[in-house]
Amino acid sequence: MKQLKSLFGLAVVVVAIYLLWKVMPAYYTNFEYQDYVESQARIESYGTHTEPEIAEIYAKKAADLDIPLTASQIHVQHLGNDLTISTEYDVHIDVPIHPFDLHFKAETKNKRI
Repeated sequence: MKQLKSLFGLAVVVVAIYLLWKVMPAYYTNFEYQDYVESQARIESYGTHTEPEIAEIYAKKAADLDIPLTASQIHVQHLGNDLTISTEYDVHIDVPIHPFDLHFKAETKNKRI
């Protein structure tokens, strides 16, 4: 009985490590993309790009990070001194028993000084 408990505990640890191995890259990529969105928004607040051009810049970075986004899914709004950028996307995690999707939202609002 004691060996069965130990085997069960080991199985739980192995499954947890496997799930972390599958899920963590998606969270790390989202962190990188969110950081890029925020830093680039500071630059674009003072830039001369149009809203579609800004969306293309973000779509290109998303493609570099293997994030399933197109320019039409990236919402850019430039009103006066405010620049708002927002987008949502899902990442499919394929695990043997129960595949699932993770939902991510990258957004920022930047105001010129």
